[in-house]
Amino acid sequence: MAQITVRINGKDSTLEEGTSVAAFLASRNLQPVSLAVELNRSIVPKSRYAEVTLAEGDALEIVSFVGGG
Repeated sequence: MAQITVRINGKDSTLEEGTSVAAFLASRNLQPVSLAVELNRSIVPKSRYAEVTLAEGDALEIVSFVGGG
């Protein structure tokens, strides 16, 4: 498969073409339940992580929730 460049939290990363948001998160051992994901300035609903694929030049922002009190 071809490689694409995607900007993730402000840094360029190289991924396989066709990588889904879910596959990317799994490859980084990130748990979707505690994250918010924004793709090209639009929030991606958790229910769509598996179907939304990343493309050349996409900008992905991942924010993790931290509990405290």
